[in-house]
Amino acid sequence: MSRFTLSRAARRLTVAAAAATTAVLLTAVPAAAHVEVESANAQALAENVEITFVAESESATAGITQLRVVLPKGITPADVVYGKGPAGWKFTADAEGYVVKGPAVKVGENAEHSIVVRQLPDAKELAFKTLQTYSDGKVDRWIELGESGGDGHGHGNEAPVLKLKAAAPGAKPATSSPSPSASPSAAATPAAEETAAVSSSPQAATTEKEDEDGGLSAGAWTGIVAAVLVAGAAVVLLVRRRGSAQE
Repeated sequence: MSRFTLSRAARRLTVAAAAATTAVLLTAVPAAAHVEVESANAQALAENVEITFVAESESATAGITQLRVVLPKGITPADVVYGKGPAGWKFTADAEGYVVKGPAVKVGENAEHSIVVRQLPDAKELAFKTLQTYSDGKVDRWIELGESGGDGHGHGNEAPVLKLKAAAPGAKPATSSPSPSASPSAAATPAAEETAAVSSSPQAATTEKEDEDGGLSAGAWTGIVAAVLVAGAAVVLLVRRRGSAQE
């Protein structure tokens, strides 16, 4: 075999090795940036649970300025209290979830924040769809559901998912406190007590009974007495006139 042939074979082996190395490196690259969610008490029906979100940065020129989280079914904005987040960031609830935003974090830095949920629903997992905004206006939409993402290898724009352990024995959904109108103390208002006292007195009961049975009122009796007196006076006057006529 000639020296030229050996040189060509060596070059081919070198190219093949480089290609194989590149393929290995590409398959070893970690998943693209995404949002992670975790909790130390991820259990169905658990109460006052702190949940932490980590939004990874994938920009080399802009910092993260805002995260909008859509809450899963079973958790309402009223059930959520803001925990902590990047310096200067503020929490605002909206119709579907909440927004945390503020000054941009440093370029390349992840944005981490936490919330406290009054009670987790009775479910196996919770997906928190998230929109991640950068200072240059770019938005990463981590909203896809399911195992695989847009590229078919599980590295798409999946929403962060929190897997829950089964509920503890005897755990039940928390019930809201009774409304003031339904409480005994609220029902027994002064006006209601006065009405009850009046209606329960013997005199009031007698009056009500007479009204129900068609009995005469005091005004009716006064009219009858007046009519009798008038009639009596008329009789007396008539008698006197007859006596005068006979004389």
